[in-house]
Amino acid sequence: MAERFIQSVERAADILELFMTSKPELSIKEISEQLGLSKSTVHGLIKTLEHRGYLQQNSEDLKYRLGLKLFELGSFIGNQLDIVKIAQPIIKETVEKLKETVHLVVRQQDELIYVEKVEGPHQLRISSHVGKTAPIHCTGLGKAILANLDEKEVDRILTSTELKSFTEYTVTDINEIKNQLEFTKDHGYSMDDEEIELGLKCVAAPIFDHNGKAIASISCASPKMRLTEDRLPVVIEGIKKAAADISRCLGYKDVSHFKK
Repeated sequence: MAERFIQSVERAADILELFMTSKPELSIKEISEQLGLSKSTVHGLIKTLEHRGYLQQNSEDLKYRLGLKLFELGSFIGNQLDIVKIAQPIIKETVEKLKETVHLVVRQQDELIYVEKVEGPHQLRISSHVGKTAPIHCTGLGKAILANLDEKEVDRILTSTELKSFTEYTVTDINEIKNQLEFTKDHGYSMDDEEIELGLKCVAAPIFDHNGKAIASISCASPKMRLTEDRLPVVIEGIKKAAADISRCLGYKDVSHFKK
């Protein structure tokens, strides 16, 4: 079946790409002439792109230039690529040590994106894959990041995000989630116990950048029956060490955080 492309999206992309091959600032008239579009069409597209931060207008000559949102997206993609490259050998070493599946996610606004997944030797049927999004409120990965955000940001996320229930064990009460976040902050790791998928238990730890900001997290996902009382401390230690090693490679200095 032939691909179907949306014309308005293609035109918006044409406008953005025009700034890469033309002048850094362009008027609606110039964009209209170069793309062969009517001024009214260009005006609507420009105003939408400006509203979303992809373009900004020079108040003096009323021309447009690329906006900071594109820089933010570029930085986000760059950080993703950097962190995956840095984390891969550490993740592989952790999988070999723990014999379980390890995930790496980054935060994008109020949700998570899986950017790396390395399977353990045991078969584990789990719906995660690179590029998939995950909720922040009921995953060990999400709680690891949430616990290290400032209180106002946590409140904003928990009150503006749908606290969806995925299993009968999903915690959706804000006060209970906050209690879990306090535990995570005190102990340096987080858990979800069948909250996102029945039979699945995860141990996670936060990853910090050179500014001390929690930008990602790493987890070990295992069938609950394998995370026994004797094995759990080994997994916690392994995930905290992996998170500390990745953070150190990103320039984070206070690795004592992971020795709690």
